[in-house]
Amino acid sequence: MIEAIQQGLKEDGYEVSIAKLCRWFGVPRRTFYYKPIKKAIPKLQERLVSPIKQLIEENPSYGYRTVAGLLRFNKNTVQRIFQLKGWQVRKRSVGFRPRVEVSPSKAASLNERWATDLCRVWTGRDGWASLALVIDCHNRELIGGHLSRNGRAQMASSALEQALINRFGTLGRVTSPLTLRSDNGLIFTSKHYTSLVRSYGLQQEFIMPHCPQQNGMIERFIRTLKEQCVHRQREETHPYVAQ
Repeated sequence: MIEAIQQGLKEDGYEVSIAKLCRWFGVPRRTFYYKPIKKAIPKLQERLVSPIKQLIEENPSYGYRTVAGLLRFNKNTVQRIFQLKGWQVRKRSVGFRPRVEVSPSKAASLNERWATDLCRVWTGRDGWASLALVIDCHNRELIGGHLSRNGRAQMASSALEQALINRFGTLGRVTSPLTLRSDNGLIFTSKHYTSLVRSYGLQQEFIMPHCPQQNGMIERFIRTLKEQCVHRQREETHPYVAQ
């Protein structure tokens, strides 16, 4: 625009400098003289791109951290390749949602807080089955689980008792403080289950209704299990389904 005005004034017989025109129109001279620099296209090493592409084609649910861990690559390098290649999964915008102040599900040490939950999985000819899981919120290790055709409290109790045996070697009362977090489902609030938790010396805590993010670790574990195992393999029957 400045150049066009200067050329127009010159044709009318007036010589006006660029500096004066910039001052008249309030345009910084650095803006006028700025020339955009074309950025070079980043060069990616094929020895890194090829194994990453092959892995995510076989496992579409893998994120860059999982890929970096399995391939033993630098996670920042893998993330950069994901961004440049457009391989990252776009996050869905959820907008503003009020959150209830509550302690996170993570724990500072082992056997400080466990998390438990149920999910449904398809087992082919065996039909739908319920899966109860227990993880340690410190290292996210699966320490207890039980697969059954019914969703009764005994199933969740079996998963909890398996976790106690795996960690303490016995079903005796736990002496150190240990919190068990769950949602407000009928199984976890039943008399049978709550009395069982108390008998082992565990402190039971519940998340707020409709706030699954407060039990995020076990929810994410179940999602990973479904994405990377259940949804990718068709099982006509399952030998571990309990009656």
